[in-house]
Amino acid sequence: MIAGQDLKGFYKGKKAAGKQLREEELRTAQISDICRQKLLNYADTFHELSESYDGDFTSKEGDRQKTLADKRVWENRQIIKDYLALMAKIMTETAREALCFYPMEERKKKVLVTALKQEGIRAENLSYLPQDEERNAVVMTLGTEKRETISAKEVADIVSVLLDRRLELSPASPCVVEKEPHTFILEEEAAFVALTGFSRVTKENETVSGDNFAAMETQQGRITVMISDGTGSGEQAGKDSERVLDLMEKMIEAGCTVDGAIGMVNTVFFSSEEDCGHPTLDVCDIDLYRGNCSLHKAGGAVTFLKREDQVEQLKSKTLPLGIFQQMELNPIERRLQDGDYLIMVSDGVIDALREHDYENTLENAISGIQEQNPSQIAEKLLRMAICAGGGHVLDDMTVGVIGIWENTTSEELSHS
Repeated sequence: MIAGQDLKGFYKGKKAAGKQLREEELRTAQISDICRQKLLNYADTFHELSESYDGDFTSKEGDRQKTLADKRVWENRQIIKDYLALMAKIMTETAREALCFYPMEERKKKVLVTALKQEGIRAENLSYLPQDEERNAVVMTLGTEKRETISAKEVADIVSVLLDRRLELSPASPCVVEKEPHTFILEEEAAFVALTGFSRVTKENETVSGDNFAAMETQQGRITVMISDGTGSGEQAGKDSERVLDLMEKMIEAGCTVDGAIGMVNTVFFSSEEDCGHPTLDVCDIDLYRGNCSLHKAGGAVTFLKREDQVEQLKSKTLPLGIFQQMELNPIERRLQDGDYLIMVSDGVIDALREHDYENTLENAISGIQEQNPSQIAEKLLRMAICAGGGHVLDDMTVGVIGIWENTTSEELSHS
């Protein structure tokens, strides 16, 4: 989405149908002025509240217990300050967000309208929606001529053929075209596709695993995979790791960056009672359009990148969540290629192989894997870890595998 103030720079030099786009050709859809002003007012309020919690901690001479209690209160105030500042930031960005459209070329518009009419579909307001410097989505208002419904996926396939582009229905669009008109967004297919597979086992004599995992499509063409390992094992560890993933999903869906979400989750655990656990968090964030991968670790175990028979170890020295008020994260960036695999593991897998030079043992095992299905790879590595422990499971163990391949159906974006 392009902010209004960035519009001029974004379209500078861009051509459509061989002509410079004129600014008056653009149509902008954004939230109403009343709603935007309310959000900005709320943002100002949250920002002022955040500033009211500002201030350095000053230690006074006297009772040590009182000093520690005062410091704890100050630390909690800083957590509230950070949370309020983040909410103010999200509200401000939402208020200023705008969808900037520009019209489709007349020739293409006529072809689409005519073809869809033959299928019993009315097509109106055909336009493009810029998503970044290289990709534009197709936006149109569709309704059926008769009462029956038509699959929106079928419409996407028709438009793909007519425009000679691989387009797919956006997650926010309706699944069917009905008589009542609705707006549909058809987005460019990503250059890569990803498949995930997980395998885990619970510690002996426990009924609940302290490990939890999640894979979410945070937006079109972006997948985020997470593994959290609760302190120890059992029900409380499972609740802690589940809470971590639940908070991460909600923060990311609200518009936070991965690092911002981890920072907020860290403050939640830091402000909890002293006997609260310190779960780890391992996040793999992949842009499927460009093949960029970013690993964010808060005490997470080593991750392995497999490229053919070569394996690279990706690790960080960051501590688990909730130990310090502030976390300094250093994401590990990699550019992925067709056929690459990312293997994420929890500490239980590492512990099972610790007496066997676990890093090299895992690296050699991963290098020799011939399976291509991520689930099969995860199961094979988990079985190896269990065998290394003599058949005993002394801690919760989780293996997550992400396979990435070039999307052979996707084509280069072209607006010629």
